[in-house]
Amino acid sequence: MAEVDFERALERMFADAPAFPDSEAFAARIERRLDRGWMVRRAAIGGAGLVGGVIGASQLILSRFVDRIETASTGSAKIITAGWNEVAPAADLLASTPVGSPVVWLAMAMALLALGFVVTRLIDEF
Repeated sequence: MAEVDFERALERMFADAPAFPDSEAFAARIERRLDRGWMVRRAAIGGAGLVGGVIGASQLILSRFVDRIETASTGSAKIITAGWNEVAPAADLLASTPVGSPVVWLAMAMALLALGFVVTRLIDEF
């Protein structure tokens, strides 16, 4: 009978965790570490998506995608070519700006990066 009483007393002692004076600070420190991990993951996923998008776009451009569409259908290729010819003067105008084309491309990349951060913040909130 003494063993049953001892086991019950032992169970009661281990059922209640002892309170430490720095338990709040410990919990806050662990939560900060967990939050930092999520921020790094979000940044890594956003960066990987951005790099993947740039690689995909460059592969699409370098694979002569417009030429392949031309061979697939002459009618639709004429429409695409006509549309490209209308866009090309605007691209030349963009390249002739005083700041130069690389600055414009850099600004567009930064805008896309900012949009990625906004999307990840919205996903995190909802």
